[in-house]
Amino acid sequence: MKRREFIHKSAAAATFLSSPYILRSNPFSPNDKIQIGVIGCNGMGWSNTRSLLQMDRVDLVGICDVDENVVKKRVNEYKDLRSNTPKTYGDYRELLANRDIDAVVIGTPDHWHCKIMVDAVKAGKHVYVEKPIANTIEECNIMVKAAAESGKIVQVGQWQRSGPHYRQAIDIVRSGVLGNIRLVKVWAYQGWMNPVPVLPDEKPPKGVDYDFWLGPAPKRPFNPNRFHFNFRWFWDYAGGLMTDWGVHEIDIALYAMQAKAPISVFASGGKLAYPDDASETPDTLQAIFKYENFSMLWEHATGIDSGNYGRREGIAFIGNNGTLVVDRQGFEVILEREPNGYSNWGDPKMKPIDEVRRPSDVNYLGLHTQNFIEAIEKNDSSILNTPIASGSIAAINAQMGNISYKTGQMVFWDAKKGQFKDNDAANQLIKANYNNGWELPK
Repeated sequence: MKRREFIHKSAAAATFLSSPYILRSNPFSPNDKIQIGVIGCNGMGWSNTRSLLQMDRVDLVGICDVDENVVKKRVNEYKDLRSNTPKTYGDYRELLANRDIDAVVIGTPDHWHCKIMVDAVKAGKHVYVEKPIANTIEECNIMVKAAAESGKIVQVGQWQRSGPHYRQAIDIVRSGVLGNIRLVKVWAYQGWMNPVPVLPDEKPPKGVDYDFWLGPAPKRPFNPNRFHFNFRWFWDYAGGLMTDWGVHEIDIALYAMQAKAPISVFASGGKLAYPDDASETPDTLQAIFKYENFSMLWEHATGIDSGNYGRREGIAFIGNNGTLVVDRQGFEVILEREPNGYSNWGDPKMKPIDEVRRPSDVNYLGLHTQNFIEAIEKNDSSILNTPIASGSIAAINAQMGNISYKTGQMVFWDAKKGQFKDNDAANQLIKANYNNGWELPK
């Protein structure tokens, strides 16, 4: 790092660390505007911010990204949304030191979520953090504890929970009318995903603070494949489709089944569709999770759309009386049949349930961000649709699937000890290894 850059970052860190960590000089009033900042605004960070700005009681006062080009783009776009001019930052710690900011949106790559989220709640900010909440199980646990100790409102961006048809489907699953549910299938088939072409390393684009982008991840030369959207397919920064799409679907599955930790996990797959492309994470994967009273089967595939029940993505709750299949378009209930008709061997007897379609005039992300703001105004995390303690469960389970895949072994979980049984290799993968002088939050 150049001396000038070192001095600048050291000054930023000193300013952040010396901040009094208060939300505002005055207590928050529901009549006040909630002032937000966004950290990482190239993808979902900006989508979440735009959703929040649909509410007149929310103002954006800070925009932060390590890519100056993205910051300039968002500032220009913001001119069409509001009249104020947000402050811009390249270092998230400077944004967190701004006492005027009540809440932050974290839309960075996964490997940054933990450090920024913990620093944010310590700085007195409420947090909306993108999914998956972190890139390791250890970081997930740290984030849950930090949120609890701070008393701040922390919502996870697993917005499907706010969708009315998902909530209706969950009520049906929990009602017992499907009978004993012995298997839950969750899947994501992504036909739009093409091979990631192999590209040579190069210099970072002008205006990009690549060292800061890497942060706690291992030091590597800049490669456009690892930057912005495609970071998802490299282990240093994320967990592939298992944690990208997987947490959305696994979240609904486990939340509906009121399950937390599996007994065992076994994953199998690999780079079977595009074996020679640049990505690291598997493009084809199946993972079997065994819980106390049911099993869950996750599967994903890139380059094809023909998923279970003719749906690209979804969750199927398979019971003795019937199967409920839900995706982002709606849900249907398929009754079990005998050779001569419906079986009716449940108690109470299973009756047909009409198919439900997602209402075209309801924005589910909008409902999720509204829920976040309402919780801030009432200072009540209990009304959050996806609080971090609950939202972390899907991320932790997805990480377990990846750990089984990486070790090539069935792994067995000890819920009391919070680690795998008799498996040093798997337990090493629970941990976060921070690099480049960054330290794991405590």
